[in-house]
Amino acid sequence: MPLHALIWDVDGTLAETERDGHLIAFNTAFEAQGVPWRWSVERYGALLAVTGGYERLLHDMATQPAAPKTLAERERLALSLHLDKNQRYAQIVAEGRIPLREGVRALMDDCRAAGVAMAIATTTSRSNVDALLGAHLGAAWRDWFACVLCGEDAPRKKPDPQVYALALERLGLAANEVLAIEDSPVGVRACVAAGVPVVVTRSVYFEHALFPGACAVGPGLGNRQGWSPALPSSLPLRVDLDALQGWLSQRAG
Repeated sequence: MPLHALIWDVDGTLAETERDGHLIAFNTAFEAQGVPWRWSVERYGALLAVTGGYERLLHDMATQPAAPKTLAERERLALSLHLDKNQRYAQIVAEGRIPLREGVRALMDDCRAAGVAMAIATTTSRSNVDALLGAHLGAAWRDWFACVLCGEDAPRKKPDPQVYALALERLGLAANEVLAIEDSPVGVRACVAAGVPVVVTRSVYFEHALFPGACAVGPGLGNRQGWSPALPSSLPLRVDLDALQGWLSQRAG
């Protein structure tokens, strides 16, 4: 089946936003609002099992002795912190501190040249997507994508397949006509539940995770080495549309 559309996850897939952006922004928001705890790199990595920043805050507060006692108070604090964090994250992105991962822009350019549609399917907020892609693709970045689906559009967060089911509906395509790119186990689980083929580009927080059901797993789109299934050595020396089509065909076969 020919590849008609590529569906991108955002955090960890397009850029190392979790470690280099969201974690920093969360901790500075904590400090600014007088919250008496900070997340380490390791703690934040564990919290990534919970999708959605607001949900992550609430989950962590249940373990923090200094957190507000009632659920209503914790929800108010989580909402305030999350809004503050998103503003700080946008500033980090605007300062050019979070580059796209190697090979991402080249594969996007491949899709545009070949007429392969692209979509965004993420649990992060629309403001965060706008900040990242506006910085790298320009003010008209939405024109690059047939649809952009964020946490506001699909409230049931990954690993629930809601965002992928909605992407297929908006694209008007069957699951076997698209391919998703993810970096996390919860993202892959969402794809598998929706029947969407998925390729994994490992991010820093999931270098050693297992990804049952993925078509292919590798270190990043900028290198043809280190992938399973392996890619033949050829030009370009990165993952291109031909490589994606090959993995999709292997899955179908």
